[in-house]
Amino acid sequence: MRICSLLPSATEVLFALGLGDSVAGVTHECDFPPEAAAKPALIGPRVDPNAKSGDLDRSVRELMARGESLYAVRDDLLREIQPDLIITQDLCHVCAASPDDLASALAKMPKQPRILTLQPHTLADVWNDIRRIGEATGKSREADEFAKRQENKVASIRAAVSATASRPRVACIEWLDPLYVGGHWVPEMVDAAGGVDVHGRAGHPSFRVTSDQVVAAEPDVMVIMPCGFSVKHIEDELQRTLLPPEWKQLQAVRNNRVHMVDANSYFSRSGPRLADGVAILANLLHPVGAEVDLPPGLALGVRYPVNAHDSFAGSNTGKK
Repeated sequence: MRICSLLPSATEVLFALGLGDSVAGVTHECDFPPEAAAKPALIGPRVDPNAKSGDLDRSVRELMARGESLYAVRDDLLREIQPDLIITQDLCHVCAASPDDLASALAKMPKQPRILTLQPHTLADVWNDIRRIGEATGKSREADEFAKRQENKVASIRAAVSATASRPRVACIEWLDPLYVGGHWVPEMVDAAGGVDVHGRAGHPSFRVTSDQVVAAEPDVMVIMPCGFSVKHIEDELQRTLLPPEWKQLQAVRNNRVHMVDANSYFSRSGPRLADGVAILANLLHPVGAEVDLPPGLALGVRYPVNAHDSFAGSNTGKK
């Protein structure tokens, strides 16, 4: 079977199910496991993914306003591969290629492949999508076992933190300019990790907030997780972004409980590593009093020293 995965999370699942050799095409973002990046890239962005948050947001809005896709599909390569199965998504047309992006390319193909479209909103949806991929590829048993391992991992973390005395109030910042807070499965992840998401609504999309709304929510912990960003990308972004001056009074900032996390790997992607993301959150929210094991080599969120940093608008020292 020749499979084209247009969704990084689906690529992760395919390799986890032992189907790496069957993956014939991926996207420019498919980087896990590392060998996935060696596969031919069928999809490329029409915006600069390394641009500043504000510039990237404007570019995306301009393309969408003109009714243009954010992604370019290499239909010549798709015809050459002649896949039996294409896995795509219809959850967020900003995050990954959608069926609409494929339409013109598919119209030129002599043999129509099967299309599996994923649209997860919750953790349960994500685990069930693993099973759907298994059913579509003849790996139902392996997929069910793999999904159960992720479910059990989250359940064990929930049990481990259930006895902790406090449930910190958490603000999950999914985009810096403009400000967005995490949605879909992120509030569930916070809940499973023993916290309370002060903004997000489980199963609902992320949404825009004002700085005043963040202040009014009085978070004990802030987790900076811009969609699709690595920690290094977040560090670079924070160096060139003026944070609202009123945030200096937040409990999370005063107590130095502002953390950057690898959103691209453990929070943005609707894949199996969301379970590891829950483990990361549990260790950040309950550094004392909850023993939650992290997988080998998995780093915690990096504390961002905003108390000593000059990234706040109006800072006397200016912006680096």
